[in-house]
Amino acid sequence: MERQVPEIMAPAGDRASFLAGVAAGADAVYLGLKHFSARMQAKNFGLGELAALTAYAHQRGVRVYVAMNVLLKPDDARAAGNLVERLSGIVHPDALIVQDLGVIPLARQAGFTGELHISTLANATHPAALAVAQKLGASRVVLPRELSLDEAKLMAQHCPEGMGLEMFVHGALCHCVSGRCWWSSFFGGKSGLRGRCVQPCRRLYRQGGPKGKPERLFSCQDLSLDVLTKPLLDIPQIVSWKIEGRKKGPHYVYYVVSAYRLLRDNPGDPQARKTAVSLLSQALGRPGTHGVFLPQRPHPPVRPEQETASGLLVGQVKREPGGRAYVQPREDLLPGDLLRLGCEDDPWHQTIPLRRRIPKGGRLDLPAAPPASPGARRMGAAPSKAPVFLIDRREPELMRILADMEKDVAVLGEVPEKEAARFAPPSYSPPPASRPVETQVFRSLPRGLARGGKTAETGIWLERSALLDVPRPVAGAIWWWLPPVIWPSEEERYVRLMAEALERGAVRFVLNAPWQAGLFPGKEATCKGLKLWSGPFCNLASPHTAAVFASLGVEGCFASPELSGEELLSLPRTCPVPMGIVLGGFWPLGITRILAEEVRLEEPVLSPRGEVAWVRKHGGNHWIYPGWELDISAHRRELEQAGYARFAMLREPWPKFLEIAPRISVFNWETGLL
Repeated sequence: MERQVPEIMAPAGDRASFLAGVAAGADAVYLGLKHFSARMQAKNFGLGELAALTAYAHQRGVRVYVAMNVLLKPDDARAAGNLVERLSGIVHPDALIVQDLGVIPLARQAGFTGELHISTLANATHPAALAVAQKLGASRVVLPRELSLDEAKLMAQHCPEGMGLEMFVHGALCHCVSGRCWWSSFFGGKSGLRGRCVQPCRRLYRQGGPKGKPERLFSCQDLSLDVLTKPLLDIPQIVSWKIEGRKKGPHYVYYVVSAYRLLRDNPGDPQARKTAVSLLSQALGRPGTHGVFLPQRPHPPVRPEQETASGLLVGQVKREPGGRAYVQPREDLLPGDLLRLGCEDDPWHQTIPLRRRIPKGGRLDLPAAPPASPGARRMGAAPSKAPVFLIDRREPELMRILADMEKDVAVLGEVPEKEAARFAPPSYSPPPASRPVETQVFRSLPRGLARGGKTAETGIWLERSALLDVPRPVAGAIWWWLPPVIWPSEEERYVRLMAEALERGAVRFVLNAPWQAGLFPGKEATCKGLKLWSGPFCNLASPHTAAVFASLGVEGCFASPELSGEELLSLPRTCPVPMGIVLGGFWPLGITRILAEEVRLEEPVLSPRGEVAWVRKHGGNHWIYPGWELDISAHRRELEQAGYARFAMLREPWPKFLEIAPRISVFNWETGLL
């Protein structure tokens, strides 16, 4: 039987990187547009430019995937549909990569006939998710970056016929699970789910009080499976090896794609492996880690004592007696190279483009710190021994290759963008308004609630210890909340746990990922009176997404709490099912599977500005919480009038060190969500 060969998928944040991926032999290139992309900091592509590049790629047998992998806000559907309609008519990409499930029907209604791939941001983390994704019309699912080899095999074993899996093999790692991070959004409305994360996990934090040592407690090294990719060749369901890096330059793309092509095409050749590893070491990424891919040989993704800046360290700042700063590089530096002085959270940080060659051991005088923009903090001078990194370069040979390719693209010509389409998204009639009810959600049944009617609106996170604490006559009145992340190795346990809960009389469940609907096969026939709601961790923010969730059998949906007040108040009037909202309680900054040994649970973690966070473990994951609660209860009356049918209070026990302070957060109610 012929061996299934997975495609090598290259990232592209601009046209030079796109062409570098094609030049290196990528089988597919993925990229984002100017809007609705999860990497809005990348340059991204206009439709006319992309049409020519796509035609050029198709002539060479290279597929093009467009990432529209962001959260849809309530009023985004018309603009998203118009964009897909124009994309289909002008560019003809092979696939769309989507995070928000509401994009799937919108794309089909807009006339897109290509493949639909489920982004890793959609958090399809367990086997039952695959059948649900296929039911919704997807042909591929991007696996989480936190999976081990055994877990990837488990997902493959449950992969339906006609469904493919895509797996990251190289690139940046997020500390929190994709789709389960609100850190950047919580502190200022720049949401990772909207492509605008400011990467607060990369900053310096400290434990042990204000005098504790600042360390990069949450900053991950880059994933680099390199020689460990060989076992993936024996998993035919894994049809794509994905390389992260849409904010990287053509040098990175060319070197990394070339390396993984060698590893894929020559799995038994020691020299090819050696060459591939050498190429990766020159790609100007961060230090690499295998992560948890081989549990018997784990590589901690977070090493607080080490810098995790991207690029190659080429020297340190030196100073003359008069104070002039310079660097003597350890490598030859070329015209067009880009240097970074310090790390991005250093007050002296800046990037420096080179206009001339600097030989190894030569001297490069560093420019003075640029003046601060109005209202910004003034940048200080770089101290002696500050690191200097080479973060991108323009080798003459690669530039010549790309220049020749540009000539071929120019022959095709840039396709003019058509006049804006008039896509009309479907509208939905809201259900009749009802008096809102409030659910108090606990980790276990509080004392005093084991009897009587007060349990009617009690929610409990579903774990066996919590289930056994609830008397059988009470189990049917409880709302059982499923965790936001279920890993492949955990699915069987939760299926058994839900069966036990049903046997004890439970009928009300809150799903915190839409894929968890797949854990209730044949629910209508086997359990009379079963009620399912989608929870707030499903990141629902539009009526079109609510309609998709309703098709999976839920009868009500919680809205994402990261929306603005105006957006939250508009949702119930347009959604086809009753809506709920989190009114207060501890909302996590993020949920993670990994945690540095140096981070101590239930102890304060101080941000660079002295803000307090803390970490608590629930099941197989760590929840990172801010030191204060979410509380929008002051807007309760407005929310009632807007039509919300259910409120939830997330009752997390306060850590002993943390005083119940008057500070609260209203998330993005007032500031808005970009």
